Amino acid sequence: MMALMSPRSSQMLPVSKMNYFGVGAKMLRSMMKEKNVSSLENMISLARDLGVRMIACEMSRDVMGISESELVGGLECGGVATFFAESLKSRTSLFI
Repeated sequence: MMALMSPRSSQMLPVSKMNYFGVGAKMLRSMMKEKNVSSLENMISLARDLGVRMIACEMSRDVMGISESELVGGLECGGVATFFAESLKSRTSLFI
């Protein structure tokens, strides 16, 4: 059931509570384009080009019933211990 309700790509992600029945995401993308702000897809691509490592939370993935094959390609999976161990080696880390 969760897979049926989840978006199939980043293009279909809702904008939180301000989704406005699907129009919110389109409005936000339009505003971003108007202000010359890169799309989510371009920012992810740029991050990868710069060597940014992205680790998906395995526990959240399991709870939500998301298989590894459903994730964006090149994403690593790990638990909290993996994240903390890797973040200690980094100058900057974000937990979102």
